[in-house]
Amino acid sequence: MITSKLKRLDTVRAQLAHLEKTVESELRQELAVLHKQYGFSDLKSFFKAVRAAAGGGIKGASQRPARAKKTAATPKARTRAKITAAIRARVKKLVQAGKSGAKIAKAVGISLPSVQNIKKAAGLVKSRKPEPKKVPAKKKSVKKRAPKKAPEQAVPVSASPQPPVAATSG
Repeated sequence: MITSKLKRLDTVRAQLAHLEKTVESELRQELAVLHKQYGFSDLKSFFKAVRAAAGGGIKGASQRPARAKKTAATPKARTRAKITAAIRARVKKLVQAGKSGAKIAKAVGISLPSVQNIKKAAGLVKSRKPEPKKVPAKKKSVKKRAPKKAPEQAVPVSASPQPPVAATSG
């Protein structure tokens, strides 16, 4: 009884696999000529029209909503600046003229950290802490002192020496 159900399940799976293959091939054929059905000469123009109709792009369920478009007055995000030898020379000249780092960065069109890096590479930056002066080490002559003697206590001198007193037990 169960074996007949297993055989039937296998045949249904085979039919399903065949059906999936036929649907996939038919879908591929229909998609290949879809642009012609809507009057477009090539796929590129068809895709462009579909994107425009979808509002700039097709949003998937996992994608977050698009940001509001910025107005034309705001500049685009800056691209990474190319630091050339001419820029380095100009920065060096402005530093020697006494300009501040922020003014140099704005004038040249690079970031303040880039200005600092150029100044450091050119040796135009003063260090924050003054370097300690290196004084040659002198050998100290150590004088050896005589150890201090304990002061001698004065012992009363008696006329006759007294014999030590023996302890008596009582």
